[in-house]
Amino acid sequence: MLPIDIEPVGTVIGAPADADGAPQRQVIEVRPEHEPCLLRIDACEHLWVLFWMSQLDPQDRMVQQVHPRGNRENPLTGVFATHSPMRPNPIGLTRVRLIARDGLRLTIEGLDAFDGSPVIDIKSG
Repeated sequence: MLPIDIEPVGTVIGAPADADGAPQRQVIEVRPEHEPCLLRIDACEHLWVLFWMSQLDPQDRMVQQVHPRGNRENPLTGVFATHSPMRPNPIGLTRVRLIARDGLRLTIEGLDAFDGSPVIDIKSG
């Protein structure tokens, strides 16, 4: 197989939840070279954000089966059949609500990525 090269298109700014676990608004700071890609994004109500789960430990990428939601009462399940962050390629995918665009900054709601996570791609949703 040929290697796959992925360059981030932006970075997540802000935590996904506050201290009480309530969802927070976050910002995606898009890299300047991708500004033309934002044309008419303001017309989108929702977006799909693909991001790299950069805080996942390398050994977690070797895990192939998990108990969903970490609950051992749930049957052991292959990671491709779950929403677990443990996976060979730790790519997250979340549908978010677009609140506003200010230049290269997209204010969004509903993203479950950590502050500093690289954004791989953004698609209308």
